[in-house]
Amino acid sequence: MQDGTEINLYTLKNKNGMSVGIINYGGIITSIKVPDRDGNFEDVTLGYDELQRYIEKGQYFGALIGRYANRIENAEFELNGKTYQLAKNDGKNHLHGGIRGFDKVVWQAEIIDNEGTEALQLRYLSPDGEENYPGNLDVKVTYTLTEDNGIRIDYYAVSDKDTVVNLTNHAYFNLSGHASGDILGHQVMIDADQFTAINNECIPTGEIRNVEGTPMDLRTLKTVGDGIDADDEQIAFGNGYDHNWVLKVSGDKPEKAAEVYDPETGRVMEILTTKPGIQFYSGNSIARTVGKEGAVYDRRSALCLETQYYPNGTKHKHFPSPFLKAGQEYKHTTIYRFLVRK
Repeated sequence: MQDGTEINLYTLKNKNGMSVGIINYGGIITSIKVPDRDGNFEDVTLGYDELQRYIEKGQYFGALIGRYANRIENAEFELNGKTYQLAKNDGKNHLHGGIRGFDKVVWQAEIIDNEGTEALQLRYLSPDGEENYPGNLDVKVTYTLTEDNGIRIDYYAVSDKDTVVNLTNHAYFNLSGHASGDILGHQVMIDADQFTAINNECIPTGEIRNVEGTPMDLRTLKTVGDGIDADDEQIAFGNGYDHNWVLKVSGDKPEKAAEVYDPETGRVMEILTTKPGIQFYSGNSIARTVGKEGAVYDRRSALCLETQYYPNGTKHKHFPSPFLKAGQEYKHTTIYRFLVRK
């Protein structure tokens, strides 16, 4: 870093040859190398070769997001009778924790034993009042690479004051390989009967709408390109897919919520989670940039599936509550598991 802080790159590997690179700046996943149906390994996540590019160009590639993932309407929320004004960094709204969210901080890294497997634990103490959020929030995120090719992300947080917490990872996936162009041929399944409808600022209005008969019906594998430009008001508002789906998971243990399949390579990614929602973002606003190995990334050259509490959940009381009481533990797990289909 410019102030002399040293940033380290950690690489997790398993017996199958899969590897995951993570840096302690932003908790960023810099690479995910997995095989295709012929055994050829490719890096399937967007990123940069240099730290400075992440600092300057970010686009949240691979980063940990907090304190509040996604959007908060009018950049404010009410808690215990007090209104907290947050940074307006997405029009008049608040996005991904503000100007200096968890994607832009240096995490303390430690290699730990997680049930017999070496794992990377990242820790960050977010001070009371940071980005105007209340409470000293002690956050731990553990990355474990499992032998069944799963990237397990365990999220933990505890605060000394009542606050709001909504953590996620913002990896951008292209299962054909990070340098292979758009993801319009990928197929996506989300196990959800409902989604949270948005307005023209991508803010959930509070309405929970059925997916039946809409481009949001992804209950079976659907090709992304088939629905991404559909004549549909919700698609128009999101400029493609940029919505939260209401998951059926119990929350007790990680359960399968979504799947991505790339017919070209046979790669499959399953998403298992304890979170109540998942944001499917089809990379509609990726700004043209030169990424790893000189690859040019552009609009829709990757997709994101971010497990989360619902966006704007601080406003709508019928949404799962993102509020965390003082001393209460925030604990969630998400797994991105990679397979191949012959």
